[in-house]
Amino acid sequence: MPSSLRFTGHQDADDLLNDNPLALLIGMLLDQQFPIERAFLAPYLLRERLLGVHLDAQDLADMAPSALVELFSIKPALHRFPKAMAERAHSLCVFLVERYEGNPDNIWADVSDAEILRERLLALPGFGDKKVKIFIALLAKRFGVAPQGWEVVCGVYSAPGFNSVADLDSPAALARLREHRSEARRKK
Repeated sequence: MPSSLRFTGHQDADDLLNDNPLALLIGMLLDQQFPIERAFLAPYLLRERLLGVHLDAQDLADMAPSALVELFSIKPALHRFPKAMAERAHSLCVFLVERYEGNPDNIWADVSDAEILRERLLALPGFGDKKVKIFIALLAKRFGVAPQGWEVVCGVYSAPGFNSVADLDSPAALARLREHRSEARRKK
């Protein structure tokens, strides 16, 4: 999956997001109540804490949830709420193993209709409607996974501009996204 998703400020972390679909899913999972670049840097830090082992859904699912909580809690913590998010990441990996042979690509590999992809993603632990819309836009804009109707399913996140992580190709784009969000809050 070649991509231009680059915004964490760390080349290796960006490479991991672009090359490992599980890292991308975990980053998206952690993207709530936490700075976006830190949420998406977390899969890289997790891999480092696993001593550089390739992030693998089966390996993480096989871990005791408490062991994953410990890894998430090492300073700097991988999330503002390390225990809850480690447990959610564990549940995500268990789900991927049970439903998709541990391969996140299987979620979207054979999908030609965005509504089907939406339903599959909504079934993932920790993925609600807004997160799913953003993730489908991310897949379409950055990874070329654009099932029919993705623009309709994603709404505003399909539009050009700085609406979500799907629009980030640099740290400068992240700054623009923050400006856009600040401006939107001021208008409310």
